[in-house]
Amino acid sequence: MRLIVVVGARPNFIKVGPLMPALRAAGIDAKIAHTGQHYDATMSDVFFTDLEIPTPEWFLGVGSGTHAVQTGTAMMKLEELFSAERPDGVLVVGDVNSTLAAALAAAKLHIPVIHLEAGLRSRDMSMPEEVNRLVTDQLSAMLLTPVPEADANLLAEGVDSSRIHLVGNIMAESVLRNLPRIEGRDVCGRFGLKAREYVLVTVHRPENTDHPERLGQIVSALLGSPLPVLFPVHPRTRPLLAKHGMSAHTPGVVLTEPVGYLDMLALQRDAAAIVTDSGGIQEESCMVGTPCVTVRRNTERYITVEVGANQLVSAEEPAISAALATALASDRAWKVPERWDLEVAERVVQALAGGIAPLEGC
Repeated sequence: MRLIVVVGARPNFIKVGPLMPALRAAGIDAKIAHTGQHYDATMSDVFFTDLEIPTPEWFLGVGSGTHAVQTGTAMMKLEELFSAERPDGVLVVGDVNSTLAAALAAAKLHIPVIHLEAGLRSRDMSMPEEVNRLVTDQLSAMLLTPVPEADANLLAEGVDSSRIHLVGNIMAESVLRNLPRIEGRDVCGRFGLKAREYVLVTVHRPENTDHPERLGQIVSALLGSPLPVLFPVHPRTRPLLAKHGMSAHTPGVVLTEPVGYLDMLALQRDAAAIVTDSGGIQEESCMVGTPCVTVRRNTERYITVEVGANQLVSAEEPAISAALATALASDRAWKVPERWDLEVAERVVQALAGGIAPLEGC
């Protein structure tokens, strides 16, 4: 079997980390196509190094742009690649624009699409990722789901059960495989902080950063944190924070550049609590045992809330502050969800071994 595995952004890189060795061990000829949706060293190169991912066979150099420009450019370049290579299948991961572009290009060429992390739903069509998830799932011949709720979502949308395989959370496997590699890694010490004595923050979603009133409420809550705040900041977000009184000179706040996967994993492990709007960090924090506060209207990772690892709150200072206080007092006693283990990539291999049934009419 010949597969092209398409990646384009940070979450994709993390998910293919444990997958590529499992595919190779099973005798599956899988090569990576990197669209270049995230293309600088801090958002791309360092993750391939940290996760020991094979060098991509193809780098398409899509770059940034509006959702339509980025998706359209990736689709055109992927169509050319798929037409030339004619793989037995195209494996896409997650919900970024590259995921949708690859699914559209492959489906129009009648090449089966395999979607890893299928079936997640936020029920919020204002999220570009939700649009990407819905369309990708409808175009996929094989849907590899992380949680039982995802299976239920797909069945309710009319997806045939024979196409759905509950493999578990590949992000969780990546965390488990890399925890031994960060043993003794004192990343917080580089910033003058001690383990369990700081709050780790990531905020990057447009629903927060593009709305000054919401970002102002988040900053206000963080400035009131009882512990120092460590905030790896995207360059675009830094000047927006400054408008609300948070800068590199703010007492009790450490703003730093984005960090690599292993360093970020160590920072999550050692934090007293995490405040974020990232989907992946909700899952990673659940795995490393650090309580999380997610500042969003909704989440497609609601299972992390159900097990007690995560709180979902609106972008309002009182709600964030109250949730942070609860997180800091957490006993960290939640149970990791079913199939968030070291066997996810192997279950993917088993699903592929059963064959990929093409969509009706293909």
